[in-house]
Amino acid sequence: MLRNYLKVAVKVLLRRKFFTFISLVGIALTLLVLMVATALLDHSLAPMAPELRSDRMLFISRMVMRGPNSTWSSSAGYAFLDKYIRTLPDVEAVALATEPRSAVGFVDGAKITSMMRRTDGAFWQVMDFTFVEGGPFTVEDDRDARRVAVINESTRQRYFGRAQALGRDLEVEGQTFRVVGVVRDVPFSRPVSFSDVWVPISTARSDGYKREIMGNFYGIILAHKRADLRGIQAEVQRRIKQVPLPDPKEYDALYGGADTTFEWAARHATSSRDDDPHALWLWGILLVAMLLFMLLPTLNLINLNLSRILERASEVGVRKAFGASSRTLIGQFIVENVVLTFVGGAVGLILSGLALAALNASGIVPYSQFQLNLRIFAYAVLLALFFGVLSGVYPAWRMSRLHPAEAIRGGRR
Repeated sequence: MLRNYLKVAVKVLLRRKFFTFISLVGIALTLLVLMVATALLDHSLAPMAPELRSDRMLFISRMVMRGPNSTWSSSAGYAFLDKYIRTLPDVEAVALATEPRSAVGFVDGAKITSMMRRTDGAFWQVMDFTFVEGGPFTVEDDRDARRVAVINESTRQRYFGRAQALGRDLEVEGQTFRVVGVVRDVPFSRPVSFSDVWVPISTARSDGYKREIMGNFYGIILAHKRADLRGIQAEVQRRIKQVPLPDPKEYDALYGGADTTFEWAARHATSSRDDDPHALWLWGILLVAMLLFMLLPTLNLINLNLSRILERASEVGVRKAFGASSRTLIGQFIVENVVLTFVGGAVGLILSGLALAALNASGIVPYSQFQLNLRIFAYAVLLALFFGVLSGVYPAWRMSRLHPAEAIRGGRR
């Protein structure tokens, strides 16, 4: 029966080419926007190099210190992370890194601006960078304040052209570092690992950061397994409450938390100022935005489907007169609409690939490599199926309810 439904669906779509074209355009453009948005989210939040193990990582970034008259919001400080987070029990590793900051260097008098991040040696154990030259600096390099650096391929090109960078000196922010490794470019959309240059934390000009509860550092916790994440989060919350505040008269509470990748995004998107990252709020916002965006094209497609089906009222009447059930008719019309949306979805998927390629070439997001993968393809199939069923149910149900005699006369207009 399904085979017959598909044959009829193809013939019906070819019968009224204009209606089919308008429907395909609406479906394709809708899914184009949804797929591009999904690809952007996937590229930012899904596990990918160098955050291949992000499904068992927790991130400590935004902290809030609050008092009766003041609120201080910033990233975490080194002193807090070093004393209370680095010593967490039963975790695979804990790494500390600063936020990436703009840094200036010079080559033959030409100014070069790069993003520079300071990290400890454990950072390279937690992240999975792809090295094209050399390797990472070590815990000992950070402990001894050795001026060594890891750079990305684009920085190698800016400083050394096509020559090998390993072992050569790199001047940035008035300091000279010896290059020990070169990694593939990390997209800007991975804010925890992105940078152009990585150097040891201890090479900072001042050691004032060692006394800061609030500062510009990220804590990255790698759990042994995903099942451990909730227990680690609870322990981090307990330790946050134990932190003595620098000025109890000014500040009486410290808020923050160890977040999963999505919770980290939610904390920054909602500007959370308490222990809750408000991940449910972000899920709700994304879901409502998607449904609202799909509402208008769905209503338009319902109207088009209703017009097309009403033209077949006499066909429906004859079939009902010969014993076709409402369930059979509804099934056929829904299959026809799903076929239409899958064709539109295929067009939308091709357009999405072209749009992402254009976005990569534009350089709007530095080092971006947005692409369609199996995960996004699965989302596209689900969205097309949802779109097709949603926009086909009402017209099919309405036509199936017509009395055979009324349907043969052309139905109600």
